[in-house]
Amino acid sequence: MDMTLLCSNDMAKLGCGECNGCSDCCRGMGQSIVLDPYDMYQLQRATKQNFAQLMQEKIELHVEDGLILPALKMQGDTDACGFLSKEGRCSIHDDRPGLCRLFPLGRNYDEEGLRYFLLEDACKIANRTKIKIKKWLGVSALPQYEKFLIEWHDLRKNIQEEMSKRQSDAYMQSTNVQMLEIFYKKPYDMEEDFYMQFGKRREDFCIRESSVRRIGRGKMI
Repeated sequence: MDMTLLCSNDMAKLGCGECNGCSDCCRGMGQSIVLDPYDMYQLQRATKQNFAQLMQEKIELHVEDGLILPALKMQGDTDACGFLSKEGRCSIHDDRPGLCRLFPLGRNYDEEGLRYFLLEDACKIANRTKIKIKKWLGVSALPQYEKFLIEWHDLRKNIQEEMSKRQSDAYMQSTNVQMLEIFYKKPYDMEEDFYMQFGKRREDFCIRESSVRRIGRGKMI
């Protein structure tokens, strides 16, 4: 792994010639493609389906350090992403999840904010060409998107640290129910800016979370 940290204006060897029909990174991924709220907004827009409908075939719940979040579901017969077409192409490419869009890059969060690093051996295609990272990501309003990613990362990290500290099943259950309901199950308004919606939901979640913590101090949640 090359851990040279890069910003979105840097160049990296990412160009794969449109993959030339290769779909290896869309197969056998288990539950590793964990979805964030922006991914859910994009999927809702691309498929015209809500969380419950997507849960029937395309996504499933993934547990990591006590936190329950949705992830893309590999299909049992092919071990491929449910959005991969028979021709081996992504059927929601313009609205694909952030981790799919990122590959073969990784994200690094530190005091400098959000930066990227190249997963050197993750993609088998040789002789990849250099391309600017922000062009590779293809996300409109990239500064807003990166700000959202940092806020979401920090929120997840804080919740997982609180879960680890409390070691309480009741607190874990209550928090996970709230996370899923506020950030995923509640449909997004396609006519309203995502980042404004996320800000409102984040504020709502933090208010509810603070109430749960205050109650928990007295009831040992």
